[in-house]
Parts: sequence; C-alpha cells; structure tokens
Amino acid sequence: MTELILIVTIAGERIAIPAADVESVVELEALIPVPRAAPHIAGLAALRSRVLTVIDCFASLELNAAGHEGLKKAIIVEADGHPYALLVDSVEDVMEVAGEVRPVRTSLKGGWRRVARGMIEVGPDLLLLVDSQSLLVGPTAQAA
Repeated sequence: MTELILIVTIAGERIAIPAADVESVVELEALIPVPRAAPHIAGLAALRSRVLTVIDCFASLELNAAGHEGLKKAIIVEADGHPYALLVDSVEDVMEVAGEVRPVRTSLKGGWRRVARGMIEVGPDLLLLVDSQSLLVGPTAQAA
C-alpha cells in the first residue's frame, strides 16, 4: 500500500492522518464559543465564507488541556458535507509511505485507543495512524 499522510502533533505526540481526509491546513483567527455544546467542541470559526465547527482534539482525546490554550493551527476535514477544523499543536509535512498499517501493540492512554487505526512506518519512526472522523465525534462515542 502506498499512501500520502499528513504528519501533525497533537498533545506533543507526532501522529499520521491520511492526507485524503484533509482538505487544507489553516491558521484560525477568531473562535466563537458555542453555549451548551459538547465539551470537545471548541467553537465556531469562519473560513472563506464557510462556518467551521472547531474540534478541540485535547478534549476529544480526553487529555489534560493544560498548555494548549491559544492553539490556532487546524486541519480542515469534512464529514457528511460539513467542514470541521481539528485544532493541532503543529503541522509537519505530507509524506508518501509504503507498507501495511500495523496493529497497535502498546497500551494507549485517553482517547487515543478510540481514534487509532494502527501504526505506520514513516522513515525510521513508527507513528500512530489516526482516524480523523473519530476525533470529530469525541469521547461521547465511546460511552454510547
């Protein structure tokens, strides 16, 4: 299998997301809070005359949120015809990888287990391959 992946950092962890899932990488300017929204919904933002639902990946992964306030980098993904922005620490690069997705053979903390598709070899590193759609639904998907 040959696939393009986007390497990003969330909560200090380098991860891979299939590039086919990603519409664009942006820097958000303003974030409007949404009262009574699920805890992993950071708010709404405008991008090129479209309203984006902004997902707080820390909250979606049930991680300690300390130190991530003010994140502005986001990757744009689409679900059911609606655009979403996933807040990330940083965006590294798009890379082509060859090889099979390996099973995760370690214990994952927080919501990482829920979003993991497997491990993928990127150069000398083995990165967690994450399902972006699982980040969108947040931790309530696990409870349901």
